[in-house]
Amino acid sequence: MEPVRIILADDHEIFRQGVRALLRAEADFQVVGEAGDGLSALEMVERLKPDVLVADLTMPGLGGLELTHQAVRRSPRTRVVILTMHSAEPFVLEALEQGASAYVLKDGGVAELVRAIRETASGRRYLSPPLSDRAVEAYTPTASTVKARDDPYERLTLRERQVVHLAAEGLPNPAIAERLGISVRTAETHRARVLSKLGLRNQTGLVRWALRRGVVTLDDGEDLRKT
Repeated sequence: MEPVRIILADDHEIFRQGVRALLRAEADFQVVGEAGDGLSALEMVERLKPDVLVADLTMPGLGGLELTHQAVRRSPRTRVVILTMHSAEPFVLEALEQGASAYVLKDGGVAELVRAIRETASGRRYLSPPLSDRAVEAYTPTASTVKARDDPYERLTLRERQVVHLAAEGLPNPAIAERLGISVRTAETHRARVLSKLGLRNQTGLVRWALRRGVVTLDDGEDLRKT
């Protein structure tokens, strides 16, 4: 029997190392990669095509929700397990709508994460016991389809979504350009297009929108917390 191939994505290295060690203790698990930010994790998913991606909800570069959205489209066989401290139902619903197969709370224990990985690798959905069953009941493909059609965020390109996340973290255009490997002028153009497509006027509006939409959370960066 082939082992379950896993990628870990979390920006806290000590936490990531601990999870990796615990998962490697399972004979049927194989940790094939790990990343400290969403952009690196997405590239790794595309390259390695793992069975399961275990991802934090809040990471620099590309948050867990957008990472999920892109990962399940670029590697359809990969199942996503969100591992986070955020238990609010809106985050759970958004994760499911973006394609996550499991939502696990970080205080749930190792056995729970192991179970979630096994469940999702077998094609089933899993939510941590403290989370309400209403989260699953409220999620329907029809509702998700309607939301995708009405949500301007769904009309942004991947590069524009990356710019949204980085800009909402408070990064200026030169820093965005360096992070994404593009010119400053291109970063400026992407930011302008994002504001236009989302119907926003300035950086403050973008941060507020990103928080409401769940693209970023208040844990995503010191600059964001100061906004």
